[in-house]
Amino acid sequence: MSHKAWMKTVPTENCDVLMTFPDTTDDHTLLWLLNHIRLGIPELIVQVRHHKHTRVYAFFVTATYESLLRGADEIGLRKPVKAEFGGGMRSFSCEEDYIYENIENELYFFTSQERQNIIRYWLENLRAKQGESLHNIHFLEGQPIIPELAARGVIQQVFPLHEQRILKRLMKSWVQAVCEAQPLDEICDYFGVKIAMYFAWLGFYTSAMVYPAVFGSILYTFTESDQTSQDICCVVFAIFNVIWATLFLEEWKRRGAEFAYKWGTLDTPAESIEEPRPQFRGVKRISPVTSTEEFYYPPWKRLLFQCLVSLPVCLACLSCVFLLMLGCFQLQVGPHPARARLAAPSALTPSPSPSPQEFVLSIQELPRIIRFLPKIVLAVIVTACDEVYKKVAYWLNDMGA
Repeated sequence: MSHKAWMKTVPTENCDVLMTFPDTTDDHTLLWLLNHIRLGIPELIVQVRHHKHTRVYAFFVTATYESLLRGADEIGLRKPVKAEFGGGMRSFSCEEDYIYENIENELYFFTSQERQNIIRYWLENLRAKQGESLHNIHFLEGQPIIPELAARGVIQQVFPLHEQRILKRLMKSWVQAVCEAQPLDEICDYFGVKIAMYFAWLGFYTSAMVYPAVFGSILYTFTESDQTSQDICCVVFAIFNVIWATLFLEEWKRRGAEFAYKWGTLDTPAESIEEPRPQFRGVKRISPVTSTEEFYYPPWKRLLFQCLVSLPVCLACLSCVFLLMLGCFQLQVGPHPARARLAAPSALTPSPSPSPQEFVLSIQELPRIIRFLPKIVLAVIVTACDEVYKKVAYWLNDMGA
């Protein structure tokens, strides 16, 4: 089932995040997960729906406004403060909720992206207890349940839903607008800071490219045809590009800092104290840095695995690729003409047997497609190795914790 099919088939007004399952999922799995969500995350409202044509089940997840406020306090969501309380951005606190703008308005205080971010945070932090299992999946104590089930294929998709009302407004003010500034604040509210920052940079870069384009066109127009004039213009244009690139980077640093301050991400916590990836394996301990409970994997075990497993496997893969590539090149490259003349057999010496590449390229009657056979084989090998090595990389990453 595609995202659009679910959005158009069932009403989604009371849904923020959609969780779908394969059509082979049994009732025991659905009830087991539904029970864990309702007991572990009582703030969520989960509706179970079934698509009658594909026979696929889905969980429609949302939350009440009061629960979202507590979730915003839990994750430290930054919200704008009223002017009479100092203005600016501050991490949300339920104890001082009256100081934030639009706190009285349930429809406009949280953007759709913020609602979905809070719900996804709850879902991804649903932890397993010691000894819990589902069929042949055995969870570690404290391991995130939903990311593990998604990695195992038990959960097919977990994705946020669009709001058609906001999409239509963005379509008019952004996609269909011509020669107008991008609505970056609306993009940030709907898609999040990362997406808005990307389009802010893209718009700034596109606008900045006007200067070298105009200057280069002028130089090209007035450059004479002699070589000396062309060399001088190339040097001038190179110097201009160096100056332009320096000014472009410095100006973007300033502009990017303005957007980061405006959208409340200028002083976000470092990635070193963020939650580890869901598939991380380790033992629980109290962090000596943050004094909070965390999963810990001893560095000596990781180093041992890298030296005894990761390094040999990577070297074997590289050697395999090199040998296959070398073999394809040997089939592709024919004998050098000079070497062929020097190695021409005399009447007294027996003629040597032709090598494989000489055999392939020396037969003139072969179809043209056969002559490109080494290149075709190399392309197929590269594609096949890419798929195999991707699985090997995932396995090494998971085993190395």
